[in-house]
Amino acid sequence: MPKPPLLLAYAHPDDETFGSAGTAAHYAALGHPVYLICATRGEVGQISDPALATPETLGAVREAELRCAAEAMGVEEVIFLDYRDSGMVDTAPNADPRAFINIPAEEVITKLVGIIRRIRPAVIITFDPTGGYGHPDHLAIYRHTLAAFHAAANATQFPALGTPHQASRLFFAAITKSFFQAWGEEMQKVGVEAEQDDPIMEQMRQLGYEDDQIDLSLDVSEYLERKWTAFQCHRTQFSADDPMNRLDLAARRRLFTVEHYLLAYPPLDLGAKLTDLFEGLS
Repeated sequence: MPKPPLLLAYAHPDDETFGSAGTAAHYAALGHPVYLICATRGEVGQISDPALATPETLGAVREAELRCAAEAMGVEEVIFLDYRDSGMVDTAPNADPRAFINIPAEEVITKLVGIIRRIRPAVIITFDPTGGYGHPDHLAIYRHTLAAFHAAANATQFPALGTPHQASRLFFAAITKSFFQAWGEEMQKVGVEAEQDDPIMEQMRQLGYEDDQIDLSLDVSEYLERKWTAFQCHRTQFSADDPMNRLDLAARRRLFTVEHYLLAYPPLDLGAKLTDLFEGLS
């Protein structure tokens, strides 16, 4: 009997690797079809090496990087929503009419509902309500995916987009405060002190979840090599001397072998925990 599909919805190339690379690889290896939605091509992201891309070519380069990562993870299909990266909060790209944050919600939700009804996933994963660190595009894909999750099941909404489909579960990828503590310790070991003062890292640290708030902590240690290969695909985002690339195998194992999730729908019984995204689903 075919395994039920898993659908990931993120904003930029590399979001998927940080949030769910091990999860995607794990379920792909078990035979679940894994699909990945990416809202933008990360057109205004950093360029770690000018030999890799220019501002004009970065979107195309990052698309190729994402497809490389998706192959490493075993993703069956990458689906771009074809919007433009909005950039960090309060930056000039926010005002671009093509920016993801400026697209009417109904347009985006319509696209997502069509995808959900076509793929008919049992489980959907997206950002948590903080967007990890409050990036405008992260918050937008969270909002639109949440709305589409429910709209796809409603026969009165978007009737032209196919048979309604109720996915069984919606999860939010989450980062724990304990991860940031471990990250800081590993950074100190490789001589990176300034990282502790990075405003994005500090914001993520503040927004992180306590371990007891997590509904599912998935052991993906068996897929660490695939996850690391996916990281290495995103070359424009990680220079050769990036702190990430200074970590040895032991440090990677300590940091990246568990991925955490909050169950957004349906709610769990008080005190209950899950051990698998598809636990109890037929």
